Amino acid sequence: MERHIERVLNRVALISVSIATLILLYLLLQTPETCIPRNAPRKPHFRFPKSSCDFYSRDYLPLHKKNTRLWSSKFWITKVSSYTHFFTQLYQMGVLKNHSKVLCVSAGAGHEVMALTKLGVEDVTGVELIESLPFVSRADPHNLPFFDEAFDVAFTAHLEDALYPLQYAREMERTVRKGGVLVVVVEERSEEEGKEIVRLFRMSSLLHSSYLTFIGNRITRILLKNKASA
Repeated sequence: MERHIERVLNRVALISVSIATLILLYLLLQTPETCIPRNAPRKPHFRFPKSSCDFYSRDYLPLHKKNTRLWSSKFWITKVSSYTHFFTQLYQMGVLKNHSKVLCVSAGAGHEVMALTKLGVEDVTGVELIESLPFVSRADPHNLPFFDEAFDVAFTAHLEDALYPLQYAREMERTVRKGGVLVVVVEERSEEEGKEIVRLFRMSSLLHSSYLTFIGNRITRILLKNKASA
């Protein structure tokens, strides 16, 4: 009796394995169906669909068209306008001139570079970990690919995001000429917190510190004079 039951169970197991194998082969050989029309154009007109039923046309845009769309957005225009007002004050203070060589460190998409260019600064360089052409080139702010004392002014609004703030500050100082100016923007800080930021710049002395409103946020603007090449 026991032997008979064992034979039956073995047969059931064999049949189950055979059925599972056939189903698996069927699924492997089956051509998946998608919702993409057969006459849909290939790349670069189409990007790869997000899912098998995503046939929505996403046209490929060349860089200049992407930039045109970006630069006409309300957010971009507002931010560039804020930077323009910010840098106009530096013009009035004598920090910036049209012939100044300016370095924007951690320049993001390039709002500050565009603002400076529109104001008439002839030589503006923007760097970021990810390039955003034509305004921003790829470079590590902790290891800037520029000669010593290459710039008159260095600007950053992202010192607080630096992995190594001391090295970040050292590189800004190294690339600015003796007597040049470093402009640092941080979230609104107390006087003591502001002094801690100034201490990061060991080759510079504080020129001016003030509280401003920038794009709806309260900030601290710190101006430092580079005393010597690092």
